[in-house]
Amino acid sequence: MHTSMPLIRKCLATTLISALAMLCGSAYAITSAADKAAQPQAAAVDIVAELPMRPGNVAATKEGRIFATVHPLGKPSGLQLIEITGKKSFVAWPGKQYQNDGVHFTEDRIDTPLGIYRDKHNNLWIIDMGLHLGKTRAWGFNIASGKLLKRYDLAADIAPKGSFVQDLVVDEERGWMYLADIANPGLIALDMKTGQAHRFSNHPALQAEPDAKMIIDGKQILFQGKPAEVAVNPISLSADGETLYFGAMNGRSWYSLPARRLRNGASDAVIGAAISRVGAKPISDGAAIDAYGNHYFTNVTERGIDVLDTNGVLRPFVRDARMIWPDGLQFGAPDALYLSVNQLYKAAGFTGGEEQGKPPFYIFKIRTRYTAAN
Repeated sequence: MHTSMPLIRKCLATTLISALAMLCGSAYAITSAADKAAQPQAAAVDIVAELPMRPGNVAATKEGRIFATVHPLGKPSGLQLIEITGKKSFVAWPGKQYQNDGVHFTEDRIDTPLGIYRDKHNNLWIIDMGLHLGKTRAWGFNIASGKLLKRYDLAADIAPKGSFVQDLVVDEERGWMYLADIANPGLIALDMKTGQAHRFSNHPALQAEPDAKMIIDGKQILFQGKPAEVAVNPISLSADGETLYFGAMNGRSWYSLPARRLRNGASDAVIGAAISRVGAKPISDGAAIDAYGNHYFTNVTERGIDVLDTNGVLRPFVRDARMIWPDGLQFGAPDALYLSVNQLYKAAGFTGGEEQGKPPFYIFKIRTRYTAAN
């Protein structure tokens, strides 16, 4: 049988792409048409932690080390950043010297963190909203050593008083961090080399959508006595760092934006003109993107995770009665999706004064598998 050289080259290219896909982590995009058509399914859903306090967001390494912020809307616990050491055990991370006691708040300690991100170089980044100190800060730690790498204090014109900067992603190759502010709706690009930042605001895509009502168990959810209408949150970043994805929590549209527009400090008008709608999303408090370009969202109103696949179809990925307000969502290993579950709508800010959340609060791991598209 005779095999042509073009066919041999094609086969070798396909083999190489497949090998690279196996080597790459969850942050790397695969560009072959066959890989882009891979349809994700949940292979297993496991509880990896049962916590006595409300977790914020979660991040994990490829090897399975798990970290979480402690949600600032919960009761003070004397902890703000923890590592999970067992199903019912955890430790202050990287140590108690960085945690505040819930009463005293100082410059050298974490104030009120929420967003957390593990980058490709195994560094852990958190965004500290500074609700007590009155300033937004980003902290970076090396996971292997636990040493503080850098702390960025955002200027008042970038994160004005009253901001709630609660989500972040990092492009470690270019040295940029992107953040979302839900209180003064906007996106922030932080140059990690210089500490300078640029803010994008004043666009409808950043705002809550009026018809996206937050209704759980047949009841409309209130925040501070009014129907919850939460703006831009969450965000995610493409594997190549070129596209930032975002949407409002109270929104059913998922948008994309060329990240270079933010990096270059373009005007709001120029940035706004570059925004495109990618597809639909649920009312969500977390998002992640896998190696194949599928987008995952927590679905806070239906207790689960949804996926917007590469065919542009939004569908349920997981439904689980235990997922009472699924929050942060992030990949560790390429086939391991982690999320925090924290009953957030039962916190005092939502109920009008009475804490109704009951431990345990959870961190889940969802094993994913992929099948070829029909």
